Amino acid sequence: MLTTSVAKAAQILHTGEVLAYPTEAVWGLGCDPYNESAFLEILRLKQRPIEKGVILLAGQISQIEHLLLNLDPHIRSQVIESWTPRSQLDRATTWLLPADHNIPEWIKGQHTQVAVRVTNHPLCIALCNAFNGFIVSTSANPAGLEPARSLQQASQYFGSELNYLNGDLGLSHEPSKIIDAVTGSIIRE
Repeated sequence: MLTTSVAKAAQILHTGEVLAYPTEAVWGLGCDPYNESAFLEILRLKQRPIEKGVILLAGQISQIEHLLLNLDPHIRSQVIESWTPRSQLDRATTWLLPADHNIPEWIKGQHTQVAVRVTNHPLCIALCNAFNGFIVSTSANPAGLEPARSLQQASQYFGSELNYLNGDLGLSHEPSKIIDAVTGSIIRE
């Protein structure tokens, strides 16, 4: 199913289905992070091992604020500053944060941390807000292939197995950089 309605896309997520949608730089696959069967469907579609974990995408800081509570105040400020509204040309930043009891084990994979990004992409913000929380976000591609950069490429990868929220990619040319909030290590440059 193809839709341009953010409300319909949020309803698709609430019913436990997988959704392909444009993000800041590439198309993503998303689902309700608390729906294990939807999450396992993403892994099946991507041929991705559960051990890797996935990114959670939020539309606003308040949706993931519980993950920031136990951070050192300086690190917390750095994380929040990187997510403060900025130009859509800026590359997004995903942070590895200590996971709390609200994060399902399957989201983290083999890790104790969870990857989180507060997006600046207007369609993704609207989607997370319509869903009323963060969603799973992993690149829309089978393992080993380039992430989809268009609706056409995403549908070539996954065909009618998916629901699609049509819209434009953000203006970033690269997927988000990933930084470990605790160690400061850059995981993906």
